[in-house]
Parts: sequence; C-alpha cells; structure tokens
Amino acid sequence: MLSEWSAECGPDDPVLVVPWSDPAHPEIHFIDLRENPYDLDHLPEAEQHPTLLQVLRALNAPRSPVFTAKCDAWTVAATNADDTYAQSELAYLHLHLQQGAEETPVAFASYIDLLWRDRTVFASLHRHEQLLDRLTRRAVPLDHPYAMLELVLRPALVDLAGAQEGFAVSLYIKALGYGPESANQNWSRAFNDVVALLRNKAFAS
Repeated sequence: MLSEWSAECGPDDPVLVVPWSDPAHPEIHFIDLRENPYDLDHLPEAEQHPTLLQVLRALNAPRSPVFTAKCDAWTVAATNADDTYAQSELAYLHLHLQQGAEETPVAFASYIDLLWRDRTVFASLHRHEQLLDRLTRRAVPLDHPYAMLELVLRPALVDLAGAQEGFAVSLYIKALGYGPESANQNWSRAFNDVVALLRNKAFAS
C-alpha cells in the first residue's frame, strides 16, 4: 500500500481547534464520541457510509490510543470537463498508484482528524514524527494496490478539560476502482486495515 506523511505546521497553516462548530450551520459541531458513542447515530457521514461508522466506533473506543475530531467521505469522479478537482485528484492517484485511467476512472476518499489521547504524545512533535514513521512503514506491506494512505501532521488546540496546544493528524484514505462500488470496496478494505494498525499496542503511547 502506498503510504506517506507530511507536515503542515508553519505559521500560516491552519490549526485544528477542538471543540469546533460551523458558524453558518450551528447544528454541525464537534461531537466527543468517547463520551457520547451513541451520537454516531446522528452523524450523516457515518449513516451514509457503514465503513466510516465502524471506523469511528473503533477509533473512539476506550482502548484506542486516539480519538476523532472531524471526518468526511466522498466519491471522486470527473463527470464534466469543468470538474478540475476531480480531474486533478484522479490524475494524482493514477500517477502514484500506477493504475490506468481507463481501467480505474473513479475514486473514493475520506479523511479523519485524529488526536492522541496521551497528553505527552499530543504535545510532542518528535513523538508524532516517530508514530507517523512507524505507521507508514507498517502500512506499506498491506496488499492494497488501488489505495493509498496520506497522513498530514497539523498543529492543534484542544480545550476539553483545560486548554492544551499540541498536534493532530489528518488521515486520508483514497482508493481507485473500476466504478463507484469497486472504489468504495477498495477504500473500505484499506481503511479497516489501517485502523487495525492504529489500534495495535505499538501505537498505544
């Protein structure tokens, strides 16, 4: 499985703030799924994508080393010539995964913002770099030729039980397919395997 990580921690890069809310849509806001696991039933993204529901449940479970702050999932298909995002994203995936554009014209993608529960890990840039190195190395042998893992390290400010500055990780899974269903299946299998790695005791602290 193609796996890589990068950092966006410069002074002009955005900071993940938790809790958060959408000013234009007050009903869209941070939900602490550690404390309120049944609120998963109210997340439209989880309702629409059963794999995302399973992943959110696993990552917010008591024994998980992380918890989630944001998520989304979407289909990538260039349905018209003006869809520059889809064209660019598909071209990027075809190039890096070395798959033919005609054979795999559709992709499915998702992201989840993750925060380490251990406060010493959350606050440490060095610890995050070690963890991301470890995760990308362990993901490479996974047999997912149509999928890739991208991890982006970001600054974060969490104020749930006292304000603390640290770091978050945006985890992206993107997968190509012969059609929408094929892309979704490739994404789902890759996503579940990456989450299993994350829940391994090697990432507990």
